[in-house]
Order: sequence, then structure tokens, then C-alpha cells
Amino acid sequence: MSDYFKHESAYVDDGCTIGAGTRIWHFCHILKNTRIGENCIFGQNCMVGPNVTIGNRVKVQNNVSIYDGVELEDEVFCAPSMVFTNVINPRGFIERKTEFKKTLIKRGATLGANSTVICGVTVGRYALVGAGAVVAADVPDYALVLGVPARRRGWVCKCGTTLNGARDGQEITCSACGSIYHPACESLQVIKEQI
Repeated sequence: MSDYFKHESAYVDDGCTIGAGTRIWHFCHILKNTRIGENCIFGQNCMVGPNVTIGNRVKVQNNVSIYDGVELEDEVFCAPSMVFTNVINPRGFIERKTEFKKTLIKRGATLGANSTVICGVTVGRYALVGAGAVVAADVPDYALVLGVPARRRGWVCKCGTTLNGARDGQEITCSACGSIYHPACESLQVIKEQI
């Protein structure tokens, strides 16, 4: 008996490591040499791997494919039908498996529904990528990015609340949880987090 749940329609290839409490739902395929942490959830029709590393408490919603070269740290949220790429200039008639670019999604980041993350970028800790955004450049920690291409439009708290009125050089308190931050240039310094 394994310590994780796999729906009868899902496939897990040999050579995978899957942590306790993880749930893999309908029509998912976890490819060889993939490492998945504890207490993760994979919704219907997800494909992961090969050679992918996923942390603990990650939630991957329906219709998401996570390709070789992508790493998700703990507590990442991938909303339905968001997309990862792994080659910059794909062609159906040219093999480019040696050109996969590393993509890193850091702890607690949220990738909105139907967003696209172009390979080779890093999405920072607790960043929030809006629905439909196309991420083609690195995203700072706690940044709210929107649009095509995605641009920083503000900052978000660790709890996910937009930090309205955040101005460089002035502390701001989250209206939802009371965490305190200090925005400066293109970064957000944590003063005190409540969660």
C-alpha cells in the first residue's frame, strides 16, 4: 500500500518518488524520474515529467503539463490550464531535447488560470501571476504581474492580498492579515509577516 493516492485512470511510471498524502486524480501521467513532495494535489488531466522536481503542498489544477526543466518549490499553486514551455524556438522536425531551459517557480508563488510561463525564467517567492499573463522575464518576490507580456503592476502579501497604495520608501500593512512590508525600487522587503 502506497502513502499517496492515485486514481485508477492515472499512470505513474517506474522511478518516480511521490510523497505521503499526495493525490493524483483522473487521467494524470507522472513520467519517469519525477520527484513529488508530500501533500500535493494534481487535478484531472495533468502531465508531469520526466525529471521534474516538485516540493511539498503544491496544488496543480486541471489540464497542466509540467515539463522536463521545470522545478516547483513548496506551496506553489498552478491554476487550471496554465502552461509551461521548455524550449525557446521549437520546431516539430528538429529535436531540441538538449536545449531545455530551466524554469524555477519559487515557494508560495501562484500562476493564474491560462497564464503562460516561458522557459528559462524564475518566478519569485509568493509572486502572483494574473490569469492569462505571459511571463517572459524573471518575476520578483511578492510581485503582482499582469498582461502580455507580463509586467509588474503592484505587490502582493504572502497571504495573496494586493498591497494597495504601496509606494517606494513607505511601509505598507496588509489589510487582510496585518503583515508589514517596505517597497523599494523593484523589490519588497519583509518587515513582519503574520502568517
